[in-house]
Parts: sequence; structure tokens; C-alpha cells
Amino acid sequence: MEFAVNYVGEMGRMNGAEPVLSLLLVIGIVVTLLLLVVLRKRKRAGKTGETDYKAFFIMGVAFTPTGFAMMIVYFLAEIAFEIGLPLFALGLICLIVGLANRDKWKKSE
Repeated sequence: MEFAVNYVGEMGRMNGAEPVLSLLLVIGIVVTLLLLVVLRKRKRAGKTGETDYKAFFIMGVAFTPTGFAMMIVYFLAEIAFEIGLPLFALGLICLIVGLANRDKWKKSE
């Protein structure tokens, strides 16, 4: 019975990662809603811009080696090397999208 009382008593407090995760979730929801409002206003005003695929390529060139280097360093330091995997994957995706649309790159002036 003592265990149940202590367990229930601990449930009421937010210790550790819970408050941080809750805050990040709230921030993510607010940012998403603001983004939707801004995009809707731009669409109504007719200010939709063209996609700059050269920027995708440049981001891919930056993210791919950074993610790869993070994986190598974390692997050698015996830390979970999967930390750099999302950045590496994002870099590859940006590279592929940028190169697939190379004919649509904006010309520098």
C-alpha cells in the first residue's frame, strides 16, 4: 500500500523531461499555426513565390558532410551515432531535390 501512495504522489509532479517535452510540443504547435496563417495570407494576396532549387542543393551540400561527420565522431566516441543520421538524410534529400530540378535554378544576377 505504501508503494501505491508514493507512486501516486510522484505522478502529480513534473520532474525531468516531461516539462521540457510539453514546452517543445506547445512551441511546435504554435509555430505550425503561425506558419499556416502566414502562408494562407500570402496565398490570398497572390504573393506565392517560386521555389529556389539551387538553395536546396546548397543546403544539401552543407548538411550531408556535417551529418556524416557527426555520425563518424559519435561512433568513435561510442555515443549513439544515429544522432547525425537525420541531418545526413536531410542533406541527401536536399541534394537529390536540387539536382533533379537543376534546370529550374534561379539565375544569379
